[in-house]
Amino acid sequence: MPNHTLEHSPNAVLNKAVLYNYLTLPLPDGKVQATYIWIDGSGEGVRGKTRTLDFVPSKPEELPIWNFDGSSTNQAEGSNSDVYLYPVAIFKDPFLRGNNRLVLCEAYKYNKKPCETNKRHTCVQAMEAAKDAKPWFGIEQEYTLLDMDKRPLGWPKNGFPGPQGPYYCGVGADKVYARDIVEAHYRACLYAGINVAGTNAEVMPAQWEYQVGPCEGISIGDQLWVSRYILHRVAEDFGVIVTFDPKPMEGDWNGAGCHTNYSTKAMREDGGIIEIEKAIDKLSRNHLRHIQAYDPKGGKDNERRLTGKHETSSIHDFSAGVANRGASIRIPRGCAEDKKGYLEDRRPASNCDPYSVSEAIVRTTILNE
Repeated sequence: MPNHTLEHSPNAVLNKAVLYNYLTLPLPDGKVQATYIWIDGSGEGVRGKTRTLDFVPSKPEELPIWNFDGSSTNQAEGSNSDVYLYPVAIFKDPFLRGNNRLVLCEAYKYNKKPCETNKRHTCVQAMEAAKDAKPWFGIEQEYTLLDMDKRPLGWPKNGFPGPQGPYYCGVGADKVYARDIVEAHYRACLYAGINVAGTNAEVMPAQWEYQVGPCEGISIGDQLWVSRYILHRVAEDFGVIVTFDPKPMEGDWNGAGCHTNYSTKAMREDGGIIEIEKAIDKLSRNHLRHIQAYDPKGGKDNERRLTGKHETSSIHDFSAGVANRGASIRIPRGCAEDKKGYLEDRRPASNCDPYSVSEAIVRTTILNE
């Protein structure tokens, strides 16, 4: 049965049963397909390529350093195009399964210095310096599904759906679109070893959210980036596009964020509300620094989203409040009542680099930089 919504999508018309026929072929003993994943020169796109190994890796240090053509990813010039890939984290591959692996990598230039979009390099340093505080993160990743015309999936071609209201956590064919992709992604992430905490339909139709965490230290960035790669790959199988643009549709529609829940060991203990309030005070005095770190364009993307409307604060002002989704920082009501727990930074854009976000929070609230 043809899908007219995806009539221009080459991937949507491919018969996946044919692929499965080949994926059931057994690999020779000891052979493993390892897909190396990295962040490209845009600071928000992911790339990947696969190589064969003769062993099953158990830790990143066992994997060979590889390279790629950086001139094709806006990370090097054509006259000196080799960029190095240093494996840093391994996950089970939900697409090839078996002993095959997804390998997250850092990108380094020819002189062995980190690429400009390698934000993990300094984030590791910050997390190591702050490790005694045991910083935990949970990130709420919002995204929007598009058809091949770059229009939100399921939206009328020559008009708009009904106003926002019935879509958030909605159920029903007239309220949510492409739950298949959401459920496939959820299961694939759990299989891979990513700590997905949950998922839900968001306020704008064709917009969804999943949550990763709690993760300690650098692992929040590692897991969120790989979860994004898996989401792109799953949606690719369905012939659908994923966008992390923080304001995919202008007008009276919600934008997309990457709300970051954060706590330290002291915040999670009895009386931790005092530590939460101290952290909020430090964040209030570094608002501009954080805005610049919270999207890949130094705050320009968030200008379209943080308007003070649609459950956001203004990009120009810092605010905090209990259960206030229009504030920069929200203290969940349960945490206020228990007088311990965590805070939610609602400023990061959906296309943020989680390494930059988590590093900025740690450097401000723990390292006092």
